[in-house]
Amino acid sequence: MRADDAATAVVDADGVVTGWSPAAERMSGYSAPEVMGRPADMLLPTGDAARASVFVERCRARSGWCGLVALCHRDGRRLNVGLRVSPLSGPDGRTHWLVTATSMAEASPGVANGLVLESLLARAPLGIIVRDLEFRCTWVNDTMELQDGIPREDRLGRRVTEVLPSPEADDAEVVMRRVLETGTPVVDLEFRAWVPVDRHREHAFSVSFFRLEDAEGHALGVCGMWADVTRRERARERLLILSEASARIGSTLDVMRTGQELADFAVPLLADFVAVDLAESVPLGEEPMTRLGPTGGGIPVFCRAGMASIRPGVPEAVWERGETVFVPPTSPFTRVLASGKPHMERVLDTSPGSWMSQDPVRVQRSREVGLHSCMYVPIHARGTALGVAFFARTENPAPFEEDDLLLAEELVNRAALSLDNANRYTRERAAALALQRNLLPQRLSGGTAVEVASRYLPADSRHGAGGDWFDVIPLSGARVALVVGDVVGHGINAAATMGRLRTAVHTLADLELPPDELLAHLDDLAIRLIEEDADGKGMATAVLGATCLYAVYDPVLRRCTMARAGHPPPAIIDPHGRVTFPDLPAGTPLGLGLLPFEAVELELPEDSVLAFYTDGLVETRDEDIDAGMRRLRTVLAQPGLPLEDLCSAAVDSLPTSAPYDDVTLILARIRALSPDQTVFWELPSDPAVVSTARSLAVRQLARWGLDDLATTTELIVSELVTNAIRHATGPIGLRLIRHQMLTCEVSDTSNSLPRLRHARTTDEDGRGLFLVAQMSHRRGTRYTTDGKTVWSEQELTPLSLL
Repeated sequence: MRADDAATAVVDADGVVTGWSPAAERMSGYSAPEVMGRPADMLLPTGDAARASVFVERCRARSGWCGLVALCHRDGRRLNVGLRVSPLSGPDGRTHWLVTATSMAEASPGVANGLVLESLLARAPLGIIVRDLEFRCTWVNDTMELQDGIPREDRLGRRVTEVLPSPEADDAEVVMRRVLETGTPVVDLEFRAWVPVDRHREHAFSVSFFRLEDAEGHALGVCGMWADVTRRERARERLLILSEASARIGSTLDVMRTGQELADFAVPLLADFVAVDLAESVPLGEEPMTRLGPTGGGIPVFCRAGMASIRPGVPEAVWERGETVFVPPTSPFTRVLASGKPHMERVLDTSPGSWMSQDPVRVQRSREVGLHSCMYVPIHARGTALGVAFFARTENPAPFEEDDLLLAEELVNRAALSLDNANRYTRERAAALALQRNLLPQRLSGGTAVEVASRYLPADSRHGAGGDWFDVIPLSGARVALVVGDVVGHGINAAATMGRLRTAVHTLADLELPPDELLAHLDDLAIRLIEEDADGKGMATAVLGATCLYAVYDPVLRRCTMARAGHPPPAIIDPHGRVTFPDLPAGTPLGLGLLPFEAVELELPEDSVLAFYTDGLVETRDEDIDAGMRRLRTVLAQPGLPLEDLCSAAVDSLPTSAPYDDVTLILARIRALSPDQTVFWELPSDPAVVSTARSLAVRQLARWGLDDLATTTELIVSELVTNAIRHATGPIGLRLIRHQMLTCEVSDTSNSLPRLRHARTTDEDGRGLFLVAQMSHRRGTRYTTDGKTVWSEQELTPLSLL
């Protein structure tokens, strides 16, 4: 068939015929005046016109169309034609269409078969490209564009090396040249490329090439058939990776080594950088994930168990392997541990307000190494959370996808089984840490006297618990005792010794001993513990070298009495932010018994802050204690900062995030009782004054609105004043204090302690202190510089607290 036998027409963007050739008139029977200016669907048989709009939209979506259709001749006959629709640029800037039709009745079998074949190939589910002898694209079907996203106009007339320049494209042309030369097809050749349809992931294709020949067997070109097998290849790769992971991860029963094996295996197969952070309890053998941090706070602490990078020296890491890793409480680390579900950030968010913006060190490091995509996968075993595996990409430009997250979960699950098995072999070390947690205070309360905040950071918890301890102990008369101590060493011995000393401090504090006397008794106890250890084991253990700082604050007098046994001096921050370290005699560490301890009494303005700490806060491997105290002074000089924030700032100022010694800090903002909360009377030592004391007390309770306590208080005052007159000489002091309790104190010059008796039914006296004990929430006696004070506390009723 000659080219001029084909009927041609031009249709504008609205579907109106604007051009009509003589061949079109011969084929259809319609003259040009009969069709020009009319809709093209008039040529369709009745019933097909309704599908015209669908056909037009299909042409627009595919930038053309070819295939077999039926047209209606002017005399009513049905014409089967081969139709080709190609886009044209119209004068109005809109797309017009060039329509070419060939009558199938007049066409040769070769032409008809060619049209059928072209229509078939255009709709084939495989991508098909026909190239000439120079490997330039001469025809491509729509499926190919859907697979790789390269438009037909960008591909026609170009070689594969021009469209997808890469070493793989060069190899593909070598294969096509061999097919042209030999005529032997190549089937299922693997071809990998980064394609526009998915620029973030390399795609895998299965390609087959065969030679196109004319009737005489001469080569006309090469036809390539492309199938996207990316999912199939990734599934096969994942099975191979998981099979290898089972052999390489968990080769020992060492928790830390297993974490490192997971990191080593995942780089570079899955990520450019991997870090495995285990909850601090895991290396110690505890099953559930636990955390240490601020008392009652919410900052989990992790231990870096493994890390690996494609770069030498692992520049992405902020913490070294084995160091303690701290993260903000709002980070994905805590989120995935709480939910048990992984979290993926295809594009890392470091903008202000994100969790990473709270950690400038992480942000800076991420920008330096080009970290742009990451995944957080929780490590679970038997329903417990062991830690988090972090996967990141830096040099690989592709962000993580869902398939990557699934593979990461599979790897982590295999590692979790090994970690759980290793975890079972470390129960002994877990006992040491559990002991320490039970011995440290779970809740600190300074009552009316002080507002308290604290931090405790253990050193490398893989080697067991440490020996630091701290406490806030309520005393009589609204006073409070503050104590911090440090037992040298780590492990179960240090933790056990710390517990014995802390218990002893509580017992001695209940005896209301002054700080210097309390330390003297504690020193005696330490000596006995050393002797017991030496007798039982032939050597002294962790008691030797223990230090302690003990202070008592009185909110009525606004005085603080303190003494120390070889411990770093406290810091005092006045209300204006000035920081001083008082000249407090250092004393010797506990257990030496060399010199007596000395106490110092300081009068402090209200809202001053006392800072007690251990040497782990001010002494590191990189700086001596003087430099550390200067650093601490600078951090504490922030008077407007809340205590919790001030604690965090002091801990964050450490030059390393993994201290080599335990770090303990306790901050106490002191309060003074207002004058209307306490009243004092000095009474003569005369039996007649007992009734006066009762009257004074009852009137004061009426002023405070505590009339419901008048009867019991009247009896307590009567008994305590009577005992003072009977057993002491000199003036008697009566003090009432209204704080969280109602305290009644009677002071005298005698050093003899009153003794509670259980009188017989025939005795006429001896029941006074027994009655006081029955009516009091607590009662006791403490020595003063000139005698003693007997005190009694009563709980305030809910009404009296208003």
